[in-house]
Amino acid sequence: MDKRALGSLQVSTVGLGCNNFGARLDQDGATRVVNAALDAGVNFFDTADIYGATQSEQFLGIALGPRRSEVVIATKFGMPIDDQRFGASPQYVRKACEDSLARINTDYLDLYQLHYPDDTVPIADTLGALHELINEGKVREIGCSNFTVEQLREAKTAAGDGPSFVSVQNQFSLLERSPERDGVLEACDELEMSFLPFYPLANGLLTGKFRPGEPILEGTRLAKMSPERSVHWLSEEFQQQVTALLNYAESSDVPMLTLAFSWLLSHPRVTSVIAGASSAEQIRANVAATTELSNAQRNELDRLTA
Repeated sequence: MDKRALGSLQVSTVGLGCNNFGARLDQDGATRVVNAALDAGVNFFDTADIYGATQSEQFLGIALGPRRSEVVIATKFGMPIDDQRFGASPQYVRKACEDSLARINTDYLDLYQLHYPDDTVPIADTLGALHELINEGKVREIGCSNFTVEQLREAKTAAGDGPSFVSVQNQFSLLERSPERDGVLEACDELEMSFLPFYPLANGLLTGKFRPGEPILEGTRLAKMSPERSVHWLSEEFQQQVTALLNYAESSDVPMLTLAFSWLLSHPRVTSVIAGASSAEQIRANVAATTELSNAQRNELDRLTA
């Protein structure tokens, strides 16, 4: 599989999001998915301390076992685990890192990401703690998630001559184009950062399995989603766009999944498309869903969804 640079790291252009581990998948299921990913050439695994009520990191570490050195592990901190464990204070950064290292059963993290901005802590203080972890060899690169352009620039300035965020992970897909509108993609060019899209398949709308007007397939993420959340994804606007994309996929003989992955990877700053999977078959489908789009194809996808 092709790889792209993420700071000093080289990551597969298709990664595995591990948010299903500990939630929809038990240890055996997670191990099957991880093994399928490794067999398919995936080397980038993205998790977080809150995923699966902290079980995702543990499941990933057990599944990788002695192959840990072959892969790039990205995890995140900052979102509330409970009333005590949250935020980006220097003290908590160190504790969260040590806890993640223990759960994954590793002595270093390849990419350590601040999951959400903490307005109560100066970013310089958070970066100072992260710099210490880098100097101690516990973290190789650092990143952030859910940051605005202003927050990215502030963090870059605060880093000074020290290590700075090499990546930002925000929502981005054919149906969610805000990184283009709010300037985050442009800022990644300016600051020489990688962009990692989350929800690249719009919670299943872009897999090709969702058909507007038909019942939602049982067992899918949308089917299990609470009504107050699913109402956003099942909006009339999204359903119209999905219908248009399905028609285009059929007429162009390119699967919807391939259009979704390849459109994201056509953006030079997108380093890897991290998609969750609950089966080996899904992993293999994701890995196969990349091709080089023509300018005409990109323009038509933009027209249908912008």
